[in-house]
Amino acid sequence: MGDERSCEQCGTAFTPRREHARFCSARCRVAWNRAARAGKSPAEASALQWAMTAMSETTDRLPRVTELDQPRAFALISEAVWWVTIVDGTLVRYHPEAYDCELRRRPESERALIEETLAGLRFVRNQMGHDVDHVDFIRPLGAAGRGTSEGIRDWTWNQVPEPVGGTLSPRSQDWELTRYRAYESRLAGQAVGQTFRCAANFLKLAAAGATVYADDGALS
Repeated sequence: MGDERSCEQCGTAFTPRREHARFCSARCRVAWNRAARAGKSPAEASALQWAMTAMSETTDRLPRVTELDQPRAFALISEAVWWVTIVDGTLVRYHPEAYDCELRRRPESERALIEETLAGLRFVRNQMGHDVDHVDFIRPLGAAGRGTSEGIRDWTWNQVPEPVGGTLSPRSQDWELTRYRAYESRLAGQAVGQTFRCAANFLKLAAAGATVYADDGALS
C-alpha cells in the first residue's frame, strides 16, 4: 500500500504497513496509549469487556446449534462474525501494545494465520454490510442445504467472487482486496468452527494482555 496517512500522535506522514496502522513509530504508539489510559472513563474501560463477553457467549453457542434450525444457525454465525471483528477492532485501536505483544509470541506461520483469519472475517462483515447474504458465504453440511442433526461448527466457508470496488476510494479498494485474498486463503473451504476458534482464542489472550497493560498504567 503506497498511500500515506498522518500519525495520530505526532502528525507525521507515514506509509502504513498494516491496514489499521495509526502511528508512525512504536514511540508514538506508546505515548498515545499512555495518554489514552490516563483519561479513560469507567465506561470506556469496560467496553472491551462487554464486547469480549458477547463474543465468547456467541462463539460458545456454535456447537449447540444444529442444521435442523438453519435460520438460527445463519444468524448465529453472522453474530459471531460481528462480535469477533468488533473485539479485534477495539484491541487494534485502543490496545495495540497488548495486541502486537500477543502476536509476537507466535511463530511467524501462526502469526500469519491469525492476521489473515481476522482479515478474512472483516471481509465477511464488510460484504454482509453491502447486502451480500450470509448464505452466500456459508455451506451447510446437509445435501442441498437440507438440515441435519450435525453441528454448524462443521459448516464450511464458500469461495466467493472477487468484490467490485464500486464507490470505494482506491486505497479502500486495495484494503478490501487484501481482505478478500485473506478470506480465500484462510477461510474458504475451512470449517466455521475452526475459524472462530482460531480468532477467539487469540483475541481472548490479547484482551487479557490489555488488562495487564491497563493495570500497569494505573500503577505508574
